Amino acid sequence: MEKILIETSARHVHVTKEALAALFGEDYKLEIKKMLSQPGQFASNTKLNIIGPKSTIKNVSILGPERGACQVEVSATDARTLGVKAPIRESGDTKGSAPIILENPETGVRLELEEGCIIAKRHIHMTPEDAKNFNVTNGQIVSVKVTGTGREIVFGDTVIRVSEKYKLAMHIDTDESNAGNCFGEVYGEIIY
Repeated sequence: MEKILIETSARHVHVTKEALAALFGEDYKLEIKKMLSQPGQFASNTKLNIIGPKSTIKNVSILGPERGACQVEVSATDARTLGVKAPIRESGDTKGSAPIILENPETGVRLELEEGCIIAKRHIHMTPEDAKNFNVTNGQIVSVKVTGTGREIVFGDTVIRVSEKYKLAMHIDTDESNAGNCFGEVYGEIIY
């Protein structure tokens, strides 16, 4: 069976053009720090503080390009640190999720989000051709076995996400990565 690259997705923020303008000024543009594995996606040089009822996590990366809605993706450990009840959701599903405050670390300008903080559900990005090769469909839930890390693990409840815009990779958060000792180049196998 073909293996899938597993990438750790650390805490990050997606913002709208309007949110970026509110926090950094009308003509502010995100500068590319590095391109990410998913085509067209990048980590920017711009950082934000994310503020919850209990605590603040400083210097969180903004990923670009801008999106249609703001979204803050954290691990369960981060959510506890912040004091927010972030639900486990697929990216983009922020309705009724946890409120959070975004802060420009340079100026202290803040933007309060009524919702948008989630723990991202682990998922596998695939093209339609990949999905055909793995005999899976968009939205299907699978399990992925990881061996050879010294902490063999099976990640259940992994959602398949299919789009022509994707490149084959599985995304897990830092808590999940630590649990499976998934550091460096790690691959998993779908076991259904």
